[in-house]
Amino acid sequence: MESITKVAEDIYQVRLPLPFALDHVNCYLLRGDNGWVILDTGLNTSPIQAGWQAAFAALNIEANHISQIILTHSHPDHYGLAGWLQEWCGAPVWMSPREAELAYLVWEKGDLHQAMFQMMERAGVPVETNKTATAATQKMRTLTLPHPHTIKRLEPGAVLQIGQRQFQAIHAPGHSDGQLIFYDAADQLLLSGDQVLIKITPNIGLWPMTEPDPLDRYLNSLQSLSTLKVRLALPGHGPLITAWQDRLSQLQQHHLERLEKMLALVNGTGVTPYQVSTQIFSNREITVHEVRFAISETLSHLEYLVNQNQLVRDESPGWEYRYK
Repeated sequence: MESITKVAEDIYQVRLPLPFALDHVNCYLLRGDNGWVILDTGLNTSPIQAGWQAAFAALNIEANHISQIILTHSHPDHYGLAGWLQEWCGAPVWMSPREAELAYLVWEKGDLHQAMFQMMERAGVPVETNKTATAATQKMRTLTLPHPHTIKRLEPGAVLQIGQRQFQAIHAPGHSDGQLIFYDAADQLLLSGDQVLIKITPNIGLWPMTEPDPLDRYLNSLQSLSTLKVRLALPGHGPLITAWQDRLSQLQQHHLERLEKMLALVNGTGVTPYQVSTQIFSNREITVHEVRFAISETLSHLEYLVNQNQLVRDESPGWEYRYK
């Protein structure tokens, strides 16, 4: 499945396979006077290693030609191969301070597994489903080994040279707390990470280590991003984005409709997040891997409605939501 495509002057998209329903990740190579920059890496799997080796061979890139590895965020399909690539080329890995912290807590310390089980339990997920789903979290951790030994902090708002271009690092939260996307104002080009995707909506989930109210932060981010003039956006998954404003409007509308649907599913006696999720995602079969995303997405919307004073969350013995 891997492919290498020139998408802009001195920018190549490297499409790599993922073993999920979302079956690929878009990573990028940017050529500059001082070497090549890798943006995002994929998981540490044999097919992805082979995909990178094919890309390097096609572009005549050797290990000492790589000057930087930049990560938009710490999710495993973007972070997972960073340590392996760093061992190969010796380049530093750059990411935001918050994403570096999350990478340490989730993938190095492995704190997510037990916390995820407890969150799913409180959300009303049946025990056996919970065990199977959270075991997938532990397996995912193995696909991030080895971890980078050198991580440099990239602050939001920084202006930096990536390849031949000057980019501003923009904080784009919601999908991940400290996600950075990169804007070249001169060319109206955006490396948009997972903040805006064209064929699917990014997962906006409330996870055990997520900062509060990720959906509110995501919607505020979309509003802020609507002020940018974007001719071309290069996303982390799916096709390139050319109708920037239209896509932002579609994403905003999607979440408004989902909030209305969830509000209609709540009743006076209370419902669990699991019960709501089975209705919201009833039009498709949810894999074990995706159960966690369905619950986290449902929680982010229910918590948004709590913070908007439209719902109340009862916490004993598990979480139940009812009208205020």
